[in-house]
Amino acid sequence: MPLHRLTHIVMGVPNVAQTARYYTDFGLTPTTAPADDAPPAARHGFATVDGGEQLHISYAPRRRLIELGIGVDDPDDLDRVAAALATLDVPVDRTPTGVSAVDAGTEVLVRVEIAPRLLQAPTPAIAYNAPGTTPRLQERAPGILRPQPVRPRKLGHVVLGSVDQEASQRFFQQGIGFKISDTVRGLAAFMRCSSDHHNVLVQQAPVPFLHHTSWQVDDVDEVGRGATSMLEADPDRHTWGLGRHFIGSNFFWYLKDPAGNFSEYYSDLDCIVDDALWKPGVWEGAKALYAWGPPPPPSFLAPEDLAGLMTGAHAPAQ
Repeated sequence: MPLHRLTHIVMGVPNVAQTARYYTDFGLTPTTAPADDAPPAARHGFATVDGGEQLHISYAPRRRLIELGIGVDDPDDLDRVAAALATLDVPVDRTPTGVSAVDAGTEVLVRVEIAPRLLQAPTPAIAYNAPGTTPRLQERAPGILRPQPVRPRKLGHVVLGSVDQEASQRFFQQGIGFKISDTVRGLAAFMRCSSDHHNVLVQQAPVPFLHHTSWQVDDVDEVGRGATSMLEADPDRHTWGLGRHFIGSNFFWYLKDPAGNFSEYYSDLDCIVDDALWKPGVWEGAKALYAWGPPPPPSFLAPEDLAGLMTGAHAPAQ
């Protein structure tokens, strides 16, 4: 697959310093921190264990995803993306190392750039006791003994609200080159630019907005440990979890940052390396949301600040 990963995101929020502290607590490693007298547009940078600097937080009047980076191997891949976007009548900025274009439905600037492929050291296999098999004897489960803080391994995916879901899906699928893994009837498409089940999900919405970002951790114990640590610091961060999705199969726990964006710890996501062996499904009802866990709160399906985002998006320019 010419596309091979998400490289980075730029998140716009009105409360930069407060949101930056949240993602430090979340387990991302700060890489750049502007001085107190820096201009409002100055960015805070954060790195994952394997993906390098993958999150930038910058000022914006309303919370949104400003930029999304996607990695490719070589200039031929960039030429293909530029040509495909042109067939959709999307304006393109082409440089020797990248192609940039804005998806009108989500208002996100997408940068396709030449980038090295992500290499991840395998997580050691965990011995689980089960009926008829007890590979772990005379010792406690390692997941309860880990002393180190949870550190996300990489940025996994982003979920975006689009005012024109079909057009945004064409932008990512036909223009950029994403592949469809699954869809939710009349609402959303799960799309991938790597072997992960999905890297971008675009759903119909009354206003362009960032619903959530999702960050990979080693296993379900790290999902639980990460969320527990975040909630010990501030119980109001809790949104939804622990649970397991049906689409994508991953374990999840969602929290909310101070700007109103949801952030997800996830593990054990479906992996697709042979398109011929994967059949995309069309889902609805509970399966579109989860396989087990507590039911999603109404605020997850329709964020509480959605009306405010709509007002802000249509406010006259100052």
